[in-house]
Amino acid sequence: MTSVTAPTIETTADEVLCVLAGPGARLRDGQLEALQALTQPGARVLVVQATGWGKSAVYWIATSWLRAQGRGPTLVISPLLSLMRDQVAAAARAGLRAATLNSSNIGDWQQIEAALAAGEIDVLLVSPERLANPTFGARVMEQLTGALGLVVVDEAHSVSDWGHDFRPDYRRVTDVLRRLNPETPVLATTATANARVVDDIAAQFGDSTLVLRGPLARASLQLAVLPQLDPLQRFAWVVDHLPRLPGSGIVYTLTVADAERLAEALRSRYGDELPVAAYTGQLDSDRREALEEDLRANRVKALVATSALGMGYDKPDLGFVIHVGAPPSPVSCYQQVGRAGRAIDHALVALLPSAGDDGVWDYFATATIPKEREVRRLLDTLGTAEDTMSVPQLEAETGLRRTKVELLLKQLAVDGVTERSPDGWRATGRTWKFDQDHYDGVLAVRRREADIMRRYTGGEQCLMQLLQESLDDPQAAPCGRCSVCLGALPEPLGAGAQPETIAGVRRVLRTEQHVLDPRKMWPGGRFGRRGRIPPAEAADEGRVIVHANAVEWADLLTGALRQDGPPPPDLVEACVRTLARWGWAERPSLIVGLSATGHPQLVGGVVDALGSAGRLPTAIWQVGVSTPEDATSATEAACWRDAFAAAAPPEVAGAVVLLVVDQSSSGWVTTLAAAALRNAGAQAVLPLLLHRNIGG
Repeated sequence: MTSVTAPTIETTADEVLCVLAGPGARLRDGQLEALQALTQPGARVLVVQATGWGKSAVYWIATSWLRAQGRGPTLVISPLLSLMRDQVAAAARAGLRAATLNSSNIGDWQQIEAALAAGEIDVLLVSPERLANPTFGARVMEQLTGALGLVVVDEAHSVSDWGHDFRPDYRRVTDVLRRLNPETPVLATTATANARVVDDIAAQFGDSTLVLRGPLARASLQLAVLPQLDPLQRFAWVVDHLPRLPGSGIVYTLTVADAERLAEALRSRYGDELPVAAYTGQLDSDRREALEEDLRANRVKALVATSALGMGYDKPDLGFVIHVGAPPSPVSCYQQVGRAGRAIDHALVALLPSAGDDGVWDYFATATIPKEREVRRLLDTLGTAEDTMSVPQLEAETGLRRTKVELLLKQLAVDGVTERSPDGWRATGRTWKFDQDHYDGVLAVRRREADIMRRYTGGEQCLMQLLQESLDDPQAAPCGRCSVCLGALPEPLGAGAQPETIAGVRRVLRTEQHVLDPRKMWPGGRFGRRGRIPPAEAADEGRVIVHANAVEWADLLTGALRQDGPPPPDLVEACVRTLARWGWAERPSLIVGLSATGHPQLVGGVVDALGSAGRLPTAIWQVGVSTPEDATSATEAACWRDAFAAAAPPEVAGAVVLLVVDQSSSGWVTTLAAAALRNAGAQAVLPLLLHRNIGG
């Protein structure tokens, strides 16, 4: 009888690499060391290597070897659907049967779970949020935990709240590790972890964690920083330079609104000649997947994207990355530039800075830091409930925004203070203590990172070296090819934006239609009323002229919307154009102006101009309101309700009212004004909001 010799990890590596990368492919420095460590029972390995190094190849090889030894499937905890899709395809190329359980394939879950139980799945990919789902935990994880052959934590910097992309549900990973068979090896991978994040991850995974760190420089990338531009000039620069950029690539913006606006400006200029599309986290998963494939297949010149297109997206020949606005930290900057130049010799990476970036950085720095009073309010509400509460119920009862409620619940669940069941959320009764020192430390780190980005945008030293040093790479050194090292911009980037392009972009963006969806629900809490707003008190769909920090309206945002003044002719023209394209069911018969944030001249001028243009009667509604600076949604709504009750509206019986309001972020001023006008006899209220500022 002939005995069969089990394959060595080296033999398995040769076989898998041949399939993944072609004949003659060899392991890179550090890969064999990681693989050998993972062959040991109970190993804990953290790999910190540059993007494109081949971290996923390590876990596909390890999985193949472990499965050949008769071990169970590999569980990969991965943060993004786009990353999971790439990983499923890569696993298949490596000869592995992979599947994912996520919100976009619920119809396949039963079949996948049956295949898991039958041992027909080699790799299961899930998000950290899936680990937090109680139904998933009871149905899938309880069966798998003791039988896993390998656990992989991808983008492991997200485990640490010292990292640039902390996600509370990643803390669930530690719970999974505690329940594992002690002999199950664990691999964590990331390209973006400095020494502090590495120490935090290692502490969570165990004292015996082996840390394998490699050099982070990328020889294929040529980094450049342009002189500071204003926001509109940045858009025009991209419009002018897109045809000159090599291959296809990604244009990153800091906000969803900017991604959508810039994509529209590019489409207006180039149409099908140089197709582009906006990619943000607000798109559904099918649309995002289609756009990722369009870029991978070079069917688009560029995706104009937020950070939603980032971790793990793999297009080996991506030719350029342009940042329209500096990322908030050198770590996130390194992560995004790493999309380019993975399998080509040269890729361009350019940053277009602007003075306004600082405000966005500060928002990102503080967005995930809980405020003690908000947590107390949430816990007090949960603590008085007899049954579990849903997120919409908690939003209504606490007055906190839904996204804030969801974030706080996850953070509290990590500490065992709240827990989720299939029916909703409840408080566990465990005492919660606000760790002010810890959060102060996190905030201080993030602000130091912003200071490093100021040095980066100022070109104070080699750009690649600065990114390496921020990640504590001991091999950081001048790259010799960035715009700082060369003392000049690479040729395709050198020219500024043309004045006619700037004017054209402004013109295109000012023709956009921004819909103002009416609020559907009362806020509850201090406001008192909750539930659906009755149709007889509701506003109709409205319009917004200036949305957020619209680059095309920079002069207005620093002028009449900051210090009250007469409306510029361009604003009046935009209002007239918006009314002409509105498509309402019935034409307004009365225009009512309301200054919500202290701009009576601006509102009055717009109302007079629209009344004259439309030959309509006008009225100004004088309302005084004082809203506390830290007011909850319910408190703000209550303040507006009381103010409108104290200030009689103009005569509106039977009128279709065009309600002109200067500014709002929450939408409560238009909601409560519409309710008051409808109760006074208005047939309909059509809000025209001059500026919807950030936050709503």
